[in-house]
Amino acid sequence: MIEPSLALYGDAFDRVDRHLEELLGATGVRYCLLVDRKGFVLSHKEALWAPRPPALDSVATLVASNAAATAALANMLGERTFSEQILQGEQGTLYVESVGDQALLTLIFDVSVPLGRVKVHTKKTIAQVAAILAELQDAPPVQFSEDFSKGASALLDDLLG
Repeated sequence: MIEPSLALYGDAFDRVDRHLEELLGATGVRYCLLVDRKGFVLSHKEALWAPRPPALDSVATLVASNAAATAALANMLGERTFSEQILQGEQGTLYVESVGDQALLTLIFDVSVPLGRVKVHTKKTIAQVAAILAELQDAPPVQFSEDFSKGASALLDDLLG
């Protein structure tokens, strides 16, 4: 089974979530997603006024796949990477920017939102989120004691019979 490449939880999740919320408010975008390179949604925010969102897990998978294909193109052209992708349609725009080598910040917005504003605010958010993700690399993996495992098993037995 494929699992996310990052474990974003606790205080780190809350801090990333706050930065995404600030980005959403500062830019006027509809949806903001932090996606790992395998295509898992690590965190997301949506504007209260936004219409029903697309299937975010599908968006995340396709964004990660597109980023991998774009990285291959960059390599073929002698670049280490292309750090951002802009896909513009008649009604909306998808803007994706790398957060280091670990994640992709994905913004979905309509044509009324200036791309320049999005790019300026996204740069600031990326620096903040990248710092949080860097902290996670140094964190020791979560270890559960045998007591925890026994307690969790007993709780599940009580709930499920």
